[in-house]
Amino acid sequence: MSRLKIVSLALAAALCGAPALAQTFPDRVVTVVVPFPPGGASDSTARFMQPKMQDKLGQSVVIDNRPGANGANGASHVKGQPADGYTLLVGSIGVFAINPALNPNLSYQPGKDLDLLTVAVRTPNVLVANPDFPASSVKELIAYLKANPDKVTFASSGVGSSDHLTAALFWQKTGTSGVHVPYKGGGPAIADLIAGHANVSFQNLGAVANQIKAGKLKAFAVTAQDRNPVLANVPTMKEAGVDGIDVYSWQAAAAPKGLPAPVKAKLFEALKASLNDPEVKAKFNGLGFEVVANTPEEFVAFRNAEEQRWREVVKLGKIETN
Repeated sequence: MSRLKIVSLALAAALCGAPALAQTFPDRVVTVVVPFPPGGASDSTARFMQPKMQDKLGQSVVIDNRPGANGANGASHVKGQPADGYTLLVGSIGVFAINPALNPNLSYQPGKDLDLLTVAVRTPNVLVANPDFPASSVKELIAYLKANPDKVTFASSGVGSSDHLTAALFWQKTGTSGVHVPYKGGGPAIADLIAGHANVSFQNLGAVANQIKAGKLKAFAVTAQDRNPVLANVPTMKEAGVDGIDVYSWQAAAAPKGLPAPVKAKLFEALKASLNDPEVKAKFNGLGFEVVANTPEEFVAFRNAEEQRWREVVKLGKIETN
């Protein structure tokens, strides 16, 4: 048999196999790896989508929490799994954009090791303070920081977290500085803010909205392009006089690199349909999250821009994880 005929037969088999693969996938359980402990934003995102994903795929979808190393443990695990669509990753901006900007020796590279499927949801950060803190607006905070350099404590959920880098970006944009105090998660940081052991912080809107409404924290501004309906009376950072701090904490879905095209398409459609389901959307909106559900191509371009943005902030701020 000639080489040309062999190639032609192989191509024909591949073309015939693609529709069959799309029809049979999935025929067993799909595992969603969340690289953080239960209860966080990534975990909630996966669990909100889980029931509708099961409906759309016609198979059970199970959540596998694999925390550690700011999400790198779980992401590395997914990187090493077969690219067959049966293992997904749902992680944060840290997993997809900040970790590679911070760590040149990262055990995985999102752009090379993962098939990016969609940005699921996003939420802005909110600049909050203890109610007894002297400043009560962004303008007053900037003036206070300049009058008291390196005396105001900025709590964060950890070195290299979205809230840490948002604070660094704020300092860079306003010509101010503060004392970064990293905690082991957003919960302890918020608790210390409420108790008065820390002064201010950039926290996810969903994590602090109830405390703001209860008067346990005061809000200066949201890092969004537009005001958020959950905190409609809180101005955007631009409205408060500081431009260039449109920052969102986002959650996204990916899979091991090399998914067959029909499998990738089916997963994306299931994710998109789940995110846009009215019941699921209402849950996200109630926590201050906006559903994104963009295409894989849009996700790739967005992730590349986000990594570059935070790489510049890290470099200018001389931020190190060690």
